[in-house]
Amino acid sequence: MTEHELHGMWATARWHIIASQLAPTLLLAASVGFVMAGIGHMPTPIRLALALILLAGGILGFAAQYSSAAEAKAIAADLAAIDTASQVTARIIANAKRTSIVTATGPTIFVLIYLALLWAIFAPPSAGGMQ
Repeated sequence: MTEHELHGMWATARWHIIASQLAPTLLLAASVGFVMAGIGHMPTPIRLALALILLAGGILGFAAQYSSAAEAKAIAADLAAIDTASQVTARIIANAKRTSIVTATGPTIFVLIYLALLWAIFAPPSAGGMQ
């Protein structure tokens, strides 16, 4: 595979990482809106459905992000094997180390936000919930 082809593959993997973050982020933002609109006062099945939709979106988003990050690391490893690499290749190899943000930090933040939303949706007002 040529250096140029690997650059294209890197760009595609990078785009997949970005795109896979959109749905979970929009779901979290919409959920904050639902909390502010009074979802805590809805029947339990409605609140549970929202929680499960968020969970499914987060799991699927993480799976896509993790897969794309793993592919990006593999592409960077292939680029590192090129003898006379360009400056672009050197930058890609350096940036590949940051894919751990996608596989560790991002999901951790999602889980914390998810837990805060669950608290707001299900906890009684005396415990800080919006119910």
